[in-house]
Amino acid sequence: MRIRAFTPRDLASLTDMTIETFRPFYEDSFRPLVGETVFANQHGDWRDDYRREAPRLHAPERHRYVAVAEAGDDNDNGDDGDGDGLAGYVAWSVDPDRRNGSISHLAVSAQHRRHHVGTALCEHAFAHMRSLGAEVVEIGTGGDPFHAPARALYERLGCTALPTAVYYRQL
Repeated sequence: MRIRAFTPRDLASLTDMTIETFRPFYEDSFRPLVGETVFANQHGDWRDDYRREAPRLHAPERHRYVAVAEAGDDNDNGDDGDGDGLAGYVAWSVDPDRRNGSISHLAVSAQHRRHHVGTALCEHAFAHMRSLGAEVVEIGTGGDPFHAPARALYERLGCTALPTAVYYRQL
């Protein structure tokens, strides 16, 4: 695996990976939990939302960055039959005035999960943020079962969870 900066040729794969990664949350977790009315209001167009959002994630002129992890064995010619392509990506921003960084997106393809890709991507983003003067990083995730692996990762990375509660109600 190799981590590198995002290029425009990554956009389609990054968008597809985002949709595939978060489909179980939206369709199997959030929708049944909140019901159709709240789901439609909050995330009814979630796929198209990601399609619109993904092209705006990498904008260095606005202090927004994306790095991708390329699949493949570093010791071969890249033809390992192991799903070469993107193994995952991380998107982050830096507020230089506040010396604060924020990870907004982290996605790892299903076949590359549990192989420390998420850890490597987060550490890459943390290092880049530090190089830009950030002293603190913020990273958030859900409290539901779908997001349990993300919470475990962030805790292993030394992040401190802040208890919050979000409530929805159909009117």
